[in-house]
This record gives sequence, structure tokens and C-alpha cells, in this order.
Amino acid sequence: MGKILALDIGDVWTGTALSDPLKIVASPYATYKTQELVTQLQQLFDNETIETVVVGNPRTLRGTESEQTRQVHKQFEELKQQFPEIPFVLWDERLSSKRAESLHNKKANRKKEKEFSHARAAAFILDTYLQGHHAL
Repeated sequence: MGKILALDIGDVWTGTALSDPLKIVASPYATYKTQELVTQLQQLFDNETIETVVVGNPRTLRGTESEQTRQVHKQFEELKQQFPEIPFVLWDERLSSKRAESLHNKKANRKKEKEFSHARAAAFILDTYLQGHHAL
């Protein structure tokens, strides 16, 4: 059984989260520099059985596209071409970063906590994806 990987792609950092093999639980995994994402994904794909990659689609609260939406869509298309054997899916990520930031550990190292918040946001994206697919 494979897992589902979620990506919260940002300008500088990309958060990742993985499901369990039963696709019930979403857990923050790691945060990578976005410019190193392809290399990091290749290593992850070599070490894990990934069935699907869910990419957070950063639409505005009104449901419209922003510059960030266009950048993520471009990266989404590039990743699909780079890894054609793995299905990639866009998934609504509205408010995932805000939810992740609300869980901020005030005692943790500020830089490390900021980086981890991207992985936490990816876990929120993955959680909503898993919930949506279990409801089907």
C-alpha cells in the first residue's frame, strides 16, 4: 500500500506531509527549500511508495487566482512532467497556513518553528484531502 504526499509550495520553502499506508492520518514530514524540491522529491520517491501527490492550490478567499496561484500552477505542471509515473492533484489549501501558524510553539526556535509550519500546513492540506476522499 502506498502513501499520499502533500506539498505546500511557497516561494522559499515547501512543506511536505505524508499519510499512513491506510490513508487515514496526515502527518507533517519535512520542509525543503523550494529550489531543491525536485531533488528532495526524487529521494522521497526512492524511499517511500507514493501513490499520489497532492499540491496545495493557493486560491484567494474569494476563490480567485493570485500571483502565488499562478506560480504554484507552473510548478505543479513542471513536477508532473518531471515525475510522470506519479499522479499529481491540485487541492484547495485556503487557510492551511493560517491554521498551521495558529499552532505555533512559542518556546521553539523561531526559524525552526517557521520552517516546520510549512510541513504542518501540508498536513492540513493532506488531512482535508483524505477527509474528502473518505466521504466519497
